Amino acid sequence: MDAKKIYSGKVRDVYKVGEDKLLIVATDRISCFDFILPTLVPDKGKILTKISVFWFNYLKDIIENHLISSDINEISKIIPNDIAKDLGGRSMLVKKGKRVDIEVIIRGYLSGSAWKEYQKSSSVCGIKLPMGLKESEKLPEIIFTPSTKAPDGEHDINITEKEAEKIAGKDIIKIIKEKSILIYKKASEYALSKGIIIADTKFEFGIVDGKVILIDEIFTPDSSRFWDKEKYLPGKSQENFDKQFVRDYLISINWNKQPPVPELPKDIVDKTKARYLEVQRRLCE
Repeated sequence: MDAKKIYSGKVRDVYKVGEDKLLIVATDRISCFDFILPTLVPDKGKILTKISVFWFNYLKDIIENHLISSDINEISKIIPNDIAKDLGGRSMLVKKGKRVDIEVIIRGYLSGSAWKEYQKSSSVCGIKLPMGLKESEKLPEIIFTPSTKAPDGEHDINITEKEAEKIAGKDIIKIIKEKSILIYKKASEYALSKGIIIADTKFEFGIVDGKVILIDEIFTPDSSRFWDKEKYLPGKSQENFDKQFVRDYLISINWNKQPPVPELPKDIVDKTKARYLEVQRRLCE
């Protein structure tokens, strides 16, 4: 079967396979502040794929997802050898659907851009929150904060639920919100039992045969904020097992978030990989 590359994103390469399938390949690229960094993180793609596959299987009772197979032996049967070689562990054969042009952020804790917004307005994406909350504090309830799905190189923009309904439709947003909160609840309870707090995460959805399904990646260190349960202390930023570690490094060297994009030193690469592997070890093994 023909496989044609149709997209090369910040982290993933996507191939069209026939009329109704895609091959998603997770590379070792890493992006921060909407830029692809020039330094690779070895095996990052394999780690992200293993974590996503675990979660897709763990959460499929709540919502259908796009995963068909991550077994390279199965994939090799329908993908040309020149593409399939060296893709073991970093590729997923998935259903092709129509993407919902909304990125969903589910927050259980007050951190990152939500903390910055809260300090200014005591609200996040139009949702009013109680006064006096501290940085990294657990929110009184899980909140659904959508954003626009911007093209590569552009910033996603936080929007209200009403604005999301105008883009994707009220019925679709209702399903997405309900399923997102259920997914987050089940995953965060499991992660907590493994010593990890999932502070917030992002999801993407698509439509296949008229049904809303979960697509892209799920609960990886690239798409989620993971904290060490044993070291958690509200009122400050937390020790993390995610991409925030790299962002913090880039902030520390006063990079102005404009080209040229700096290389990552070896110790930062090694520590980043170690954090990602720790998430994989705790969650998947």
